[in-house]
Amino acid sequence: MPELNTRKGAARHPEKQKNPDRPQPRRPEWLRVKAPVSKAYNETRKLMRAHNLVTVCEEAACPNIGECWSQKHATMMILGSVCTRACAFCNVATGRPDLLDPHEPENVGKAVATLGLKHVVITSVDRDDLDDGGAQHFAQTISAIRAQSPDTTIEVLTPDFLRKDGAVEIVVAARPDVFNHNMETVPRLYPSIRPGARYFHSLSVLHKVKTLDPSIFTKSGIMVGLGETDEEVGQLMDDLRSADVDFMTIGQYLQPTPKHAEVARFVTPENFTHYSKTGQSKGFLLISATPLTRSSYHADQDFAELKAARQDMLQAR
Repeated sequence: MPELNTRKGAARHPEKQKNPDRPQPRRPEWLRVKAPVSKAYNETRKLMRAHNLVTVCEEAACPNIGECWSQKHATMMILGSVCTRACAFCNVATGRPDLLDPHEPENVGKAVATLGLKHVVITSVDRDDLDDGGAQHFAQTISAIRAQSPDTTIEVLTPDFLRKDGAVEIVVAARPDVFNHNMETVPRLYPSIRPGARYFHSLSVLHKVKTLDPSIFTKSGIMVGLGETDEEVGQLMDDLRSADVDFMTIGQYLQPTPKHAEVARFVTPENFTHYSKTGQSKGFLLISATPLTRSSYHADQDFAELKAARQDMLQAR
């Protein structure tokens, strides 16, 4: 088997090292979380290391890792730990990508079965170097989970597969229960925050999923606090609804290091409540908008609510 890049050996944001430090503001009380110390947290961590798995919980420095891992919830990150892009908000390493691990889908399936997960989220780095952007690897991982844990529902959080014709079709054909692709921010901020992506292409990915298989729930999320206005957030909601997206998440952006994009504002809990009410009025089946909301935070509970909301909608017709 080819030697894989390790997390320690991977270049971490070499282009960001050229940027001057941006002071990290003190977080308000509602964004402070306890350090992870529970027994279940440590058991989950050991399991990930035993199966040579990468989690976005660690790579993206998620503030909810203590809570989620204590409940044995984890978001698996496939396709290696090194990304081909350098988004200004992201803490995942950028550099020369890892070689694909052919055993990764099977190892993810084993970990899901061992943890006894009812619902699992599978995400990845961007792999612009691969012909299909990693779509087949997603499909193989879905199949491995189905084989080893057939009752587990599966959510994928995919890259945009920019310029990878047929990639979305490959993932949809594997029939995940939820297809998530994050818009991340409003279109005006794409050049500075998400320069390797295209806003309307990301919208088209979500719309294509619904066109190919309307039974798959679609989901997308953004961060606020990057300099967007509330009016722009409302327009983005309209754009997602025009693509028939079922579920939207909104959370506070937190600056991972002084080299990343700075926090323009800390959005208050009251403002998040406003986002939630606005999203509900626009027709989402579900919207999660809190300061600590992340794409996969409480994903198992959210999936149950999504199913119930769809059933209620169908009965109301």
